[in-house]
Amino acid sequence: MQTLNIHDVPNHLLRLTDLGEPFIIAQAGKPLAKVLPYTETETQPKRIGFLKNIAVSDDFDDVGGDEIAALFAGADDEILA
Repeated sequence: MQTLNIHDVPNHLLRLTDLGEPFIIAQAGKPLAKVLPYTETETQPKRIGFLKNIAVSDDFDDVGGDEIAALFAGADDEILA
C-alpha cells in the first residue's frame, strides 16, 4: 500500500484514485488517514431488539389508520367487531 505525504496529495490525488487501490496519507511520517475505494454495501433489515429475522415493513405506521381515525372521530364500536 502506497504512503503519500499530505503535501503531495493535491498533485497526485487524481492518479491515485484512478488506480482504485487504497493508500495512506501521512504527515511527518505518521499515518493520518487511509483512503479506500468506495463500494456499495447491501442494506440489512432493521432489527427489533434481540429478535432475529424479523423485519418491519415500511408502511407499519399506516396499518389500521382508517379504523383508528374513525374511533377518534366517535364512530360506533362496530368498527372493532
